[in-house]
Amino acid sequence: MSPGRQEDYEQAGLGGELRPGSSPALLLVDPARAYVDPTCPLYAGVGIDATVETMKSLLSTARSAEIPVVITRVRLRPDGTDAGLFARKVPALRVFAEGSVYGDFIEGLAPTATELTVTKQYPSAFFGTSLSSYLTALGVDTLLIGGLTTSGCVRATALDAMQHGFVPVVVEEAVGDRDAGVHAANLFDIGHKVGEVWGVGGVSEYVRGLGRG
Repeated sequence: MSPGRQEDYEQAGLGGELRPGSSPALLLVDPARAYVDPTCPLYAGVGIDATVETMKSLLSTARSAEIPVVITRVRLRPDGTDAGLFARKVPALRVFAEGSVYGDFIEGLAPTATELTVTKQYPSAFFGTSLSSYLTALGVDTLLIGGLTTSGCVRATALDAMQHGFVPVVVEEAVGDRDAGVHAANLFDIGHKVGEVWGVGGVSEYVRGLGRG
Protein backbone atom coordinates (compact mmCIF):
# COMPACT_ATOMS: atom_id res chain seq x y z
CA MET A 1 0.00 0.00 0.00
CA SER A 2 1.12 3.56 -0.69
CA PRO A 3 2.44 5.83 2.11
CA GLY A 4 -0.56 8.05 1.47
CA ARG A 5 -3.02 5.26 2.11
CA GLN A 6 -1.12 4.26 5.26
CA GLU A 7 -1.36 7.84 6.55
CA ASP A 8 -5.04 8.02 5.64
CA TYR A 9 -5.82 4.89 7.67
CA GLU A 10 -3.89 6.15 10.68
CA GLN A 11 -5.56 9.57 10.58
CA ALA A 12 -8.92 7.79 10.47
CA GLY A 13 -8.11 6.04 13.74
CA LEU A 14 -7.39 2.65 12.20
CA GLY A 15 -4.35 0.65 13.23
CA GLY A 16 -4.09 0.74 17.01
CA GLU A 17 -1.55 -1.58 18.59
CA LEU A 18 -2.34 -4.92 20.21
CA ARG A 19 0.51 -5.99 22.47
CA PRO A 20 1.21 -9.73 22.52
CA GLY A 21 1.09 -11.35 25.93
CA SER A 22 3.39 -13.76 27.72
CA SER A 23 1.60 -16.99 26.82
CA PRO A 24 1.54 -17.54 23.04
CA ALA A 25 0.67 -20.50 20.90
CA LEU A 26 1.58 -21.17 17.28
CA LEU A 27 -1.28 -21.83 14.87
CA LEU A 28 -0.49 -23.08 11.37
CA VAL A 29 -3.56 -22.87 9.16
CA ASP A 30 -4.02 -25.59 6.54
CA PRO A 31 -0.45 -26.40 5.48
CA ALA A 32 -1.90 -28.77 2.89
CA ARG A 33 -0.39 -30.39 -0.16
CA ALA A 34 -3.20 -28.84 -2.23
CA TYR A 35 -1.45 -25.47 -2.12
CA VAL A 36 2.00 -26.69 -3.18
CA ASP A 37 1.12 -29.33 -5.79
CA PRO A 38 0.92 -27.86 -9.32
CA THR A 39 -1.56 -30.58 -10.31
CA CYS A 40 -4.15 -29.24 -7.86
CA PRO A 41 -6.56 -26.41 -8.77
CA LEU A 42 -5.78 -24.75 -5.43
CA TYR A 43 -2.04 -24.55 -6.15
CA ALA A 44 -0.82 -21.22 -4.81
CA GLY A 45 2.04 -20.66 -7.28
CA VAL A 46 5.83 -20.97 -7.36
CA GLY A 47 6.37 -18.35 -4.67
CA ILE A 48 4.67 -20.53 -2.11
CA ASP A 49 7.83 -22.59 -1.59
CA ALA A 50 9.48 -19.75 0.36
CA THR A 51 6.36 -19.44 2.51
CA VAL A 52 6.52 -23.15 3.32
CA GLU A 53 10.17 -22.92 4.35
CA THR A 54 9.34 -20.03 6.69
CA MET A 55 6.49 -22.04 8.20
CA LYS A 56 8.93 -24.87 8.90
CA SER A 57 11.35 -22.47 10.57
CA LEU A 58 8.55 -20.96 12.64
CA LEU A 59 7.40 -24.41 13.72
CA SER A 60 10.93 -25.33 14.76
CA THR A 61 11.19 -22.12 16.80
CA ALA A 62 7.90 -22.84 18.58
CA ARG A 63 8.89 -26.41 19.38
CA SER A 64 12.27 -25.34 20.72
CA ALA A 65 10.54 -22.80 22.97
CA GLU A 66 7.99 -25.42 24.04
CA ILE A 67 5.00 -23.24 23.30
CA PRO A 68 1.72 -24.93 22.28
CA VAL A 69 1.35 -25.82 18.61
CA VAL A 70 -1.94 -26.20 16.75
CA ILE A 71 -2.14 -27.24 13.09
CA THR A 72 -5.36 -27.29 11.12
CA ARG A 73 -6.54 -29.37 8.21
CA VAL A 74 -9.63 -29.49 6.01
CA ARG A 75 -11.54 -32.76 5.61
CA LEU A 76 -14.83 -32.94 3.73
CA ARG A 77 -17.37 -35.56 2.81
CA PRO A 78 -17.11 -36.62 -0.87
CA ASP A 79 -20.14 -34.49 -1.76
CA GLY A 80 -18.90 -31.48 0.24
CA THR A 81 -22.21 -31.07 2.05
CA ASP A 82 -20.54 -30.69 5.45
CA ALA A 83 -18.99 -27.46 4.14
CA GLY A 84 -22.40 -26.09 3.18
CA LEU A 85 -22.43 -22.87 1.19
CA PHE A 86 -18.64 -22.61 1.35
CA ALA A 87 -18.21 -25.69 -0.86
CA ARG A 88 -20.91 -24.43 -3.21
CA LYS A 89 -19.15 -21.08 -3.54
CA VAL A 90 -15.70 -22.69 -3.96
CA PRO A 91 -16.20 -26.03 -5.75
CA ALA A 92 -12.43 -26.61 -5.78
CA LEU A 93 -12.70 -27.45 -2.07
CA ARG A 94 -13.74 -30.95 -3.15
CA VAL A 95 -10.01 -31.70 -3.34
CA PHE A 96 -10.18 -31.96 0.46
CA ALA A 97 -12.57 -34.91 0.36
CA GLU A 98 -11.67 -37.67 2.79
CA GLY A 99 -8.92 -39.83 1.31
CA SER A 100 -7.57 -37.21 -1.11
CA VAL A 101 -3.80 -36.79 -1.05
CA TYR A 102 -4.28 -33.05 -1.53
CA GLY A 103 -5.53 -32.81 2.04
CA ASP A 104 -2.35 -34.35 3.44
CA PHE A 105 0.03 -32.16 5.42
CA ILE A 106 2.99 -30.72 3.56
CA GLU A 107 6.07 -32.74 4.41
CA GLY A 108 7.72 -31.27 7.50
CA LEU A 109 4.56 -29.50 8.68
CA ALA A 110 2.60 -32.36 10.21
CA PRO A 111 1.73 -32.13 13.91
CA THR A 112 3.31 -34.48 16.41
CA ALA A 113 1.30 -36.70 18.73
CA THR A 114 1.49 -34.06 21.48
CA GLU A 115 0.30 -31.19 19.26
CA LEU A 116 -3.34 -30.44 18.52
CA THR A 117 -4.77 -31.17 15.09
CA VAL A 118 -7.94 -29.19 14.35
CA THR A 119 -10.10 -30.59 11.57
CA LYS A 120 -12.36 -28.01 10.00
CA GLN A 121 -14.78 -27.52 7.11
CA TYR A 122 -14.94 -23.71 6.99
CA PRO A 123 -12.35 -20.91 6.68
CA SER A 124 -11.85 -20.06 10.36
CA ALA A 125 -10.02 -22.49 12.60
CA PHE A 126 -12.47 -21.43 15.33
CA PHE A 127 -15.74 -22.03 13.50
CA GLY A 128 -17.40 -25.26 14.61
CA THR A 129 -14.30 -26.45 16.51
CA SER A 130 -13.13 -26.60 20.14
CA LEU A 131 -10.08 -24.41 19.45
CA SER A 132 -11.13 -21.47 21.63
CA SER A 133 -11.84 -23.71 24.63
CA TYR A 134 -8.54 -25.53 24.16
CA LEU A 135 -6.50 -22.31 24.08
CA THR A 136 -8.38 -20.85 27.03
CA ALA A 137 -7.72 -23.96 29.10
CA LEU A 138 -4.00 -23.61 28.39
CA GLY A 139 -4.02 -19.93 29.39
CA VAL A 140 -2.99 -18.78 25.91
CA ASP A 141 -3.32 -15.04 25.28
CA THR A 142 -1.59 -14.65 21.90
CA LEU A 143 -1.74 -16.56 18.61
CA LEU A 144 1.20 -16.56 16.22
CA ILE A 145 -0.40 -17.38 12.87
CA GLY A 146 1.08 -18.81 9.71
CA GLY A 147 -0.49 -20.81 6.92
CA LEU A 148 -2.50 -20.75 3.73
CA THR A 149 -4.04 -18.76 2.29
CA THR A 150 -3.73 -15.15 3.43
CA SER A 151 -7.02 -13.89 2.01
CA GLY A 152 -9.02 -16.96 3.02
CA CYS A 153 -8.48 -19.16 6.03
CA VAL A 154 -5.65 -17.10 7.54
CA ARG A 155 -7.67 -13.89 7.52
CA ALA A 156 -10.81 -15.62 8.83
CA THR A 157 -8.82 -17.26 11.62
CA ALA A 158 -7.05 -14.04 12.62
CA LEU A 159 -10.38 -12.21 12.80
CA ASP A 160 -11.94 -14.90 14.97
CA ALA A 161 -8.86 -15.01 17.19
CA MET A 162 -9.34 -11.32 17.93
CA GLN A 163 -13.06 -11.80 18.51
CA HIS A 164 -12.35 -14.63 20.97
CA GLY A 165 -9.89 -12.48 22.93
CA PHE A 166 -6.55 -13.81 21.63
CA VAL A 167 -4.06 -11.30 20.21
CA PRO A 168 -3.48 -12.39 16.60
CA VAL A 169 0.03 -11.95 15.23
CA VAL A 170 0.16 -12.92 11.57
CA VAL A 171 3.71 -13.80 10.52
CA GLU A 172 4.20 -12.03 7.20
CA GLU A 173 6.64 -14.43 5.53
CA ALA A 174 4.81 -17.50 6.85
CA VAL A 175 1.55 -16.84 5.00
CA GLY A 176 0.92 -16.82 1.27
CA ASP A 177 -1.66 -16.53 -1.48
CA ARG A 178 -2.02 -17.20 -5.18
CA ASP A 179 -2.06 -13.48 -5.99
CA ALA A 180 0.59 -11.10 -4.64
CA GLY A 181 -1.75 -8.09 -4.71
CA VAL A 182 -4.49 -9.88 -2.81
CA HIS A 183 -1.92 -11.15 -0.31
CA ALA A 184 -0.54 -7.66 0.32
CA ALA A 185 -3.97 -6.02 0.58
CA ASN A 186 -5.14 -8.55 3.15
CA LEU A 187 -2.03 -8.17 5.27
CA PHE A 188 -2.50 -4.40 5.19
CA ASP A 189 -6.13 -4.72 6.26
CA ILE A 190 -5.40 -7.30 8.96
CA GLY A 191 -2.72 -5.03 10.38
CA HIS A 192 -5.08 -2.07 10.59
CA LYS A 193 -8.33 -3.69 11.67
CA VAL A 194 -7.71 -7.14 13.17
CA GLY A 195 -4.30 -7.73 14.74
CA GLU A 196 -0.58 -7.38 14.25
CA VAL A 197 1.50 -8.33 11.20
CA TRP A 198 5.09 -9.09 12.14
CA GLY A 199 8.12 -10.30 10.24
CA VAL A 200 9.50 -13.68 11.20
CA GLY A 201 12.56 -12.04 12.75
CA GLY A 202 10.43 -10.06 15.19
CA VAL A 203 8.42 -13.15 16.07
CA SER A 204 11.56 -15.17 16.75
CA GLU A 205 12.90 -12.40 18.99
CA TYR A 206 9.59 -12.26 20.86
CA VAL A 207 9.59 -16.03 21.43
CA ARG A 208 13.21 -16.02 22.59
CA GLY A 209 12.35 -13.21 24.99
CA LEU A 210 9.91 -15.49 26.77
CA GLY A 211 12.90 -17.33 28.23
CA ARG A 212 11.67 -20.77 27.22
CA GLY A 213 13.60 -23.58 25.61
